[in-house]
Amino acid sequence: MTKNPQLLNEVAVLYDWLDSQTSFYYKPKTLCSACGKCCNFKEFEHLLFVTPPELFYLSARLNTKPKQMLGDTCPYNQEGKCTVYECRFSGCRIFYCKADKDFQATLSESAIKKLKSICEKFEIPYMYCDLKTLTHLQF
Repeated sequence: MTKNPQLLNEVAVLYDWLDSQTSFYYKPKTLCSACGKCCNFKEFEHLLFVTPPELFYLSARLNTKPKQMLGDTCPYNQEGKCTVYECRFSGCRIFYCKADKDFQATLSESAIKKLKSICEKFEIPYMYCDLKTLTHLQF
């Protein structure tokens, strides 16, 4: 896992931008009851897609390798709460179960383009995979 400060800064800038976009468009705290249901991907019938730069960022912030997702629930959800909220992935920053799906789709597309650009800039193979798959791959 890389700890390139420039790469990590670019991911942080992207995350700040995403947070500002969601805050501008709607009040995230009114949409999220912090129930943790969306972290159980099978039960909620969705997947969390991530990219290598996001895993690098999480790894650097936690100072450890990312946890492998072995079951159907995000490995960072403990007792219904996110244990990595401050450094959570872009999908977690964008998705709210009660939010506007069109807005989320547009924001996701923008985030993916920015993450792909980060991969190209730092010569990292671009992958956009569900969390379970990507945490099982070796970089």
